[in-house]
Amino acid sequence: MEQRALVTGANRGIGAAIAEKLSENGFIVFGTSTNGSGETKGVAEWLKADFTSQKGINNFLSSLERLESFDVLINNAGINIIKSQDEVSTEDYNRIENINLKAPYHIAKSLTTKMAEKGYGRIVHIASIWSVVSKPHRSLYSTMKTGLIGLTRATAAEWATKNVLINSVSPGFVETALTKASLNEEQQKNIVEQIPMQRFAKPSEIAEVVAFLCSSKNTYLTGQNIIIDGGFTIV
Repeated sequence: MEQRALVTGANRGIGAAIAEKLSENGFIVFGTSTNGSGETKGVAEWLKADFTSQKGINNFLSSLERLESFDVLINNAGINIIKSQDEVSTEDYNRIENINLKAPYHIAKSLTTKMAEKGYGRIVHIASIWSVVSKPHRSLYSTMKTGLIGLTRATAAEWATKNVLINSVSPGFVETALTKASLNEEQQKNIVEQIPMQRFAKPSEIAEVVAFLCSSKNTYLTGQNIIIDGGFTIV
């Protein structure tokens, strides 16, 4: 019997790589995007999702109720707002909280009950190295991604007896369009020099770890945050 996976933000970057990998591994993949469409290979069905407001989150949760249950959830959709704390507005805070923390929390809440009823489920939250270390102008992003780690630990403990295994991964610097858009060549070069492996990760490398966590091979690993950063946070 084929398993069903929901990947939020599956239309680009890490989310697209995860969706493609899960499809290659035999999952029926549902992906979300803001316009309800995308070009990612392997996505069987696209779901429109607007996580910027509580209304949008509620609308998406209602759409999930009309679908069959899922075996796997990847909470990947997220944004980054880089500002000093004194520049952060209430609108900035609400926007990033809705997308990066509130939506993942409520989507997971919506799906775990059905997973528990079946006695099987795998959830992976895509966090960030900025949940482990931080730097100036990352107060919003670090706050929300750290929140995902707390969500991972607490819910993993809550659902473990139902064979619902919940983990997070924290990617470091990854070769994505967003990375290239936010960092010029000189900045990228400086960062690479700080990474022991002397390169950025490829999205497919993040996807490989996520795919293992979602597979039947993972039978005992839960409540963990796995850092995938080429050694950046250890130095």
